[in-house]
Amino acid sequence: MPPRTVVIGVDSSTQSTKAAVTDTETGELLAVGRAPHVVTGEGGARETDPEVWWLALCDAVAAGLKESGLSPSSVVGIAVAGQQHGLVTLDRAGRPLRPALLWNDTRSAPQAAALVAELGGPEAWTARTGTVPVASMTATKWRWLRENDPSNAEATASVRLPHDFLTERLAGVAATDPGDASGTCWYSTATGAYDPDLLERLGLSVSMLPEVAATGGTRIGSLTESAAEALGLPAGIAVAAGTGDNMSAAVGLGLGGAGLLDHPVLSLGTSGTVFAASRTRPASTALSGFAGADGTYLPLACTLNCTLAVDKVASLLGLHRDDATPGGEAVLLPYLDGERTPDLPTSSGLLTGLRHDTTPQQLLGAAYEGAAFTVLRALDELLLACGLDPADPEVAGRPLRLIGGGAQGRTWVETVRRLSGRPLIVPGSGELVALGAAALAASAAGGGDPVAVAARWNEKSEDAELPAAERDTETWERIGSVLDRASEPLLGG
Repeated sequence: MPPRTVVIGVDSSTQSTKAAVTDTETGELLAVGRAPHVVTGEGGARETDPEVWWLALCDAVAAGLKESGLSPSSVVGIAVAGQQHGLVTLDRAGRPLRPALLWNDTRSAPQAAALVAELGGPEAWTARTGTVPVASMTATKWRWLRENDPSNAEATASVRLPHDFLTERLAGVAATDPGDASGTCWYSTATGAYDPDLLERLGLSVSMLPEVAATGGTRIGSLTESAAEALGLPAGIAVAAGTGDNMSAAVGLGLGGAGLLDHPVLSLGTSGTVFAASRTRPASTALSGFAGADGTYLPLACTLNCTLAVDKVASLLGLHRDDATPGGEAVLLPYLDGERTPDLPTSSGLLTGLRHDTTPQQLLGAAYEGAAFTVLRALDELLLACGLDPADPEVAGRPLRLIGGGAQGRTWVETVRRLSGRPLIVPGSGELVALGAAALAASAAGGGDPVAVAARWNEKSEDAELPAAERDTETWERIGSVLDRASEPLLGG
């Protein structure tokens, strides 16, 4: 019997790093090592020192290997999936010049508005990059840095995304993939390359950016001696290009050209996202028209306020997160950190419909409803971007795959089920971002198409399937009415 071989899929998220030690043949998750991150900043600022990510990666890999009980010699590949959009600026020696601006740093909202206007409006951006700049996108953060920290911008020799930074530490090669690159707003999904006109407008050059590999599963190099020593792994193992966290979750679910196409996914985490893998290039100003990690497209809508915002409301009320009941007349839009979808970067939370008999449990339920409604409202736009008719009974009956930390919460699941009116599938495979990264690592190590690898692994997954519930249209319409009427005067634009 041949010895067991494993790959390591790394999920470097906003709050922590997870390293999933995964059997290359079966996809069995043998162990998950974890290490926390530190996020700093007040108001709209959200930053992390990139060196924290590298140290956390080393700690998480060590913890995962120890938990698995396997020899490091059994590891044949590694790949990183990282939080999207973050701006990492490096000096000529490859060292970070300052803390990275994270995806949920909203200080660049004015720069986003200026960039949209400069190119001629949202449609012009969608035609070029697939995505309209908002404060989350990397291009807006680079413009902000040039205007607000010009000395560090001037000293910048290289610009990286979070996963690019870590991949370069692993392989000594400056590489990215189409998926994560498509979240910068300087990569064109129309041409599949960096857009030279946009780079010139931003004051960037191709030489400052990593080379774009064909897919996230492309082997871009081998683990260097220095990285191997830091990680306790064998030098020379395969390093994949890696990708962004949403693209990796899609791979982990088996979504892509070699798997499921045009099937919607709702992710409930720090952010809320709805996305699908499609062969149709998205061209909607209401969505982010990303590329996938495998050569397909990944239209996606993202909200900033999801599980953490609702947990904050629960804390303020002194309730457990599952001590919630439907909100009744109360509407609570928990936009505590500004909002990305809809594009309201300076917004704060809004509560209306309060009555004498409103209970704390209803207020918490209203927070769940507001957060779930905000991301679910983009679902029809997502389906249209995939070339589908949302009113088609077959399309309307497609199950919604529910992932992320919220998918493990009873109240989250029931709120989504009630407001969507769709059947739900809660995948049995845990740690989907890390699992997707593991599939990319297996692909780089010679395992074939990463989506096909993940789909094969998922054949043994025990998914929970929930039938559709009658849609709560009364609550849906009440929240929508409040959001539409309040956006400008109360939430800010």
